[in-house]
Amino acid sequence: MIPWELIDSAQAPGGGELCLYRRGREYSIQVNGNELMNSRVHGSEEALAELACARIADRPAPRILIGGMGMGYTTAAALQRLGADGRVVVAELVPAVVEWNRGPLADLAGFPLDDDRVTVREQDVALVLRAEHQAYDAILLDVDNGPEAMTHRGNEWLYSRAGLEASFAALRPPGVLAVWSAGPDRAFTERLRRAGFQVHEVRVPARGKALGGRQHTIWLGVRGPETTDSVTQHGKPALG
Repeated sequence: MIPWELIDSAQAPGGGELCLYRRGREYSIQVNGNELMNSRVHGSEEALAELACARIADRPAPRILIGGMGMGYTTAAALQRLGADGRVVVAELVPAVVEWNRGPLADLAGFPLDDDRVTVREQDVALVLRAEHQAYDAILLDVDNGPEAMTHRGNEWLYSRAGLEASFAALRPPGVLAVWSAGPDRAFTERLRRAGFQVHEVRVPARGKALGGRQHTIWLGVRGPETTDSVTQHGKPALG
């Protein structure tokens, strides 16, 4: 088997080391020895954008905020579903991750950062949420490991009641907050509701359309008049 090759490293938020590895055509981003993402497993990251964009498909000139760049798959999926008048703002705290997405990772998702509809902000998405009011039609959060922050305890604010209320305020009604997580979390579902969202909880295959294997969780929190209850249908969401 081809060994992993260290391509680059950077300081991770809160300490530790964020490392980019390559093995043939496969890439892995790890922090302190724990894998955060892998280029072979990105179906749920794409689903995050697909589910959110489906909610705002009829909006003129939609504006989307993506928290966490990852390997660019969520951004690319959003761009594929937006028209020429759509705009995507990507907030990424670690400058090296932006550099990797402009360099060795760029072609994985089809060079999404070269699209004129994309603006990259090298800052904590929490700062963006605190500063903007009714600015976005959709907010997509793929930060850390989800509500159970693994790499940086500071990320917990995003998933707290205060963070969710900030996301609610940053959405244009009836906007949607889409949140990626490695697994389910009942307490987080309840926090979404208490922050004012109508909640839809969806399980999606980690590898996309591939059958079997690991599943990830995506919450859709809608700021609007909808009343559909949370639902999970084996990776096939019934969104009402």
